[in-house]
Amino acid sequence: MISVVSSMKNESGSVDELYKRIISSINSIGLLYEIVFVDDGSEDNTYELLTEIAKKDKNVIVIKLSRDFGHHAGISAGLDYTSGDYVVMMDADLQDKPEEIPNLYEKLKEGNDVVYGERVGKKFSIIRRFFSFVFLKLIQFFINEPIVINTTIFRIMNKKVVEAIRKLREGQRYLVGVIGWVGFKHAVVYVKHGKRKRGKSKYNFIQQMKLAFNAIFSFSDYPVKLISRIGFLLTCLSFCMGCWVVIRRIFFHVSVVGWASVIVSIFFFGGLNILFLGVLGEYVGRTYIESKRRPLYIVEEIINYKNVKTSQNN
Repeated sequence: MISVVSSMKNESGSVDELYKRIISSINSIGLLYEIVFVDDGSEDNTYELLTEIAKKDKNVIVIKLSRDFGHHAGISAGLDYTSGDYVVMMDADLQDKPEEIPNLYEKLKEGNDVVYGERVGKKFSIIRRFFSFVFLKLIQFFINEPIVINTTIFRIMNKKVVEAIRKLREGQRYLVGVIGWVGFKHAVVYVKHGKRKRGKSKYNFIQQMKLAFNAIFSFSDYPVKLISRIGFLLTCLSFCMGCWVVIRRIFFHVSVVGWASVIVSIFFFGGLNILFLGVLGEYVGRTYIESKRRPLYIVEEIINYKNVKTSQNN
């Protein structure tokens, strides 16, 4: 059986089309299916539309979260309720084209454990593509671990990978990094990028930067090591500068002049100290949040979960 997971917020304009295209795509593979839709705090009638679909198709599980816990937490909720041998994760805005699912599945059957879709012909603006490129490079630079890191949710995994992901319950969640961290054999399939037909993207520049910082601080202590190296370098430079000032004063009778350079230096190093404290504070804050061990999400209502389990047991 194949499971498809999609988390959505305010996607009422694409719900029906998404469902029909997923069904059509899965039918071409010829497997049993379940679809897990997660409503992550929608403010429109997304949940009502999902409920209507679930009434007609008992293989559709609908999970309503008590509020918006974030896109990656929503996907994680969907993964927790899947039972398929293969699990597809995808966005709900139709930029991940359901018609590409068979291609991901065929690549998985070649002996891979995770197959992710690398978008070609992206429909984003030049500015959006530039920031996406910077986002990926920042993550790859700071995450000093041999894990597969990319920027797309769209992928298919086998059951053992999903079970490994379920064991990782960190609240500061970058799901793509979690999937890379658990390991296993990854492969890529180049997929066509669909165009968003309705609504607007939930990831603007600020959201992308937040996601990048979340990925960096969740998977790497490299920023702390970088601070130590910069601090050591600045200490050496300050010592050399001090020696040079003393030598000039004793041997060449040259006094240090210019209050402007002193003020600039004070502001520069003061700002640097505040930046370093901010980085350290980020790690301390995350440690504090994780120590509370709060759940990733809270389910308000769930539809058809028992129905699917019953049909499988029979």
